[in-house]
Amino acid sequence: MTTGRPAHPHRPGCWHTVARTLAHSGVRRVFGLPSDEPGLLDAASAVPGLDVTVIGDQRTAACAATGYALTAREPTVLALSSGPSFTNALAGLLEASSLSVPLVVITTAVPRENTGRGAFQYVDQLAMIDRLAGWTHRADHPDHVAWAVRQAVHRAVNGRPDVTVLEIADELTGSEPEEPPVPLPVRHLRTLPPPDDLDEAAEALRKAHRPLIVAGGGTRWPHDLQGVEELADLLEAPVFTTAAGRGAVDERHPRSFGLLGLYTTPPATDLLESADTILVLGSKLEETARMGWTSWRTAPVIQVDRSPVAFGEGCPVAHPLLGDVHLAVPELSTRLRSRPRTPHPEAEAWTGLQHRVAAAQRVHTEADFATSPVRATLRALSRILGPHTLLVQENGLHDIWTYHYPVLTVAHGARPVCPGEQTMMGFGAGASIGAALARPDEPVVLVTGDSALRLGVGALDALRHHALGVIVVVLDNQGFGWPRRLRAGADGPHIGTSWDPDAPADHLARAFGGHGTTVHDEESLDTALHQAGHRAREGRFSLIRVPVPDDDVPLGIEAAGY
Repeated sequence: MTTGRPAHPHRPGCWHTVARTLAHSGVRRVFGLPSDEPGLLDAASAVPGLDVTVIGDQRTAACAATGYALTAREPTVLALSSGPSFTNALAGLLEASSLSVPLVVITTAVPRENTGRGAFQYVDQLAMIDRLAGWTHRADHPDHVAWAVRQAVHRAVNGRPDVTVLEIADELTGSEPEEPPVPLPVRHLRTLPPPDDLDEAAEALRKAHRPLIVAGGGTRWPHDLQGVEELADLLEAPVFTTAAGRGAVDERHPRSFGLLGLYTTPPATDLLESADTILVLGSKLEETARMGWTSWRTAPVIQVDRSPVAFGEGCPVAHPLLGDVHLAVPELSTRLRSRPRTPHPEAEAWTGLQHRVAAAQRVHTEADFATSPVRATLRALSRILGPHTLLVQENGLHDIWTYHYPVLTVAHGARPVCPGEQTMMGFGAGASIGAALARPDEPVVLVTGDSALRLGVGALDALRHHALGVIVVVLDNQGFGWPRRLRAGADGPHIGTSWDPDAPADHLARAFGGHGTTVHDEESLDTALHQAGHRAREGRFSLIRVPVPDDDVPLGIEAAGY
């Protein structure tokens, strides 16, 4: 964008120091839109080990950086500048904060002499982002640049992963900071809960008659959590996940029952309500995770988390275990193996209930295209592309079906990329860019709605530009699904919720250089998916439009009374 000020000659000093420090700290990718004057993206492009991804819209870039961080499970950088560049990224940063993503935002500032005097493109960025970010700082001295960059990365990855924001004073951009010695990469600092606390928690699990495990988003940092299935077998406990925790357990395991709360597939609520002890791994139990069941209010909760502020935020906690879930889980398993649980008459009944629930859940996958085009589409995705497909999700009315196991089944480690509690429309389109860059050799599928796609449509251009073979599945109800459903039958006047565009989603795909098609039955769907998989391997994106009726509504939505 034009700043209205003459560009300075190229002065690589400060930005070179920023870029080198990022690379030395363990950052591998920087997202952003080039600023008028050479800045971080330019400097980063010349530093070995740093990849630069240019996105033509800061909102999309923020979502792409979030998708990359979630998929690569490493700190990622978003380069911004003061004014509209920064504010345009805020919706994506809101989602990144909700997801607890290690995203480092590095932005410029206007000259200090003009602050408060009608400065061009001035906003108080740090005040604006303060409530969303875990750490903010303004670097205004050359000797502090390298320290501040490294601190931003350290704060992003340690404790609970977080958004951090570093503002580089305009006066520094022409400076030549002294190059510090090459540091070691920023390490994930891992802690083990105290032995006494682990002993106490293990004893509570040993005495439980109907234990239950919940795995949250904290199980994905810094790598896949191992051992949840073993712990479940030791406890004879069902395992549920939050949306962000999906992939912590293989959903093909007999103790896995999918997601909890709003996304629970009936009749798994029977297990949630019957639990007498709940082990929560790396989750705050946000509102959507608590919906539709109540035992979290009354059953003793054992919670493992790296952040002290997580305890008690979502539910009462009887046994808080402050530490890394990747260390705590094997410790709990070791204690349970050394002193096995005493057989109890309820154990057989608890396992029997799990078998009955699993059988009843499988019935929900049995839907043909005419009955439920959404379920038929998701079943085809699993059948043709497999359970290791990297799924990118939205949170619209119809695509919430993607959260329902076993309508769609996820293998261990195949971590879906989903929005957090903010559920911004259009997040998925941008996030699919980052997911595809992080896993270039795996199929990436975005399931979105027609309205969400319109809000993130610019991402299609980025998919073409970067030769990313994402398969975009658009569930098209020709309008705004949630507002339409919540207005249905309501008394009084209300605005229309239909949106019938002259250019449907498949036409948009072709306009942006991809392949677009509309399917109306299982045969055309299978053909479209096979062809899309072939194009994906060649780095070409495809968009498959699936018209859906208003009543193809997910189970959790019906159960919640919406």
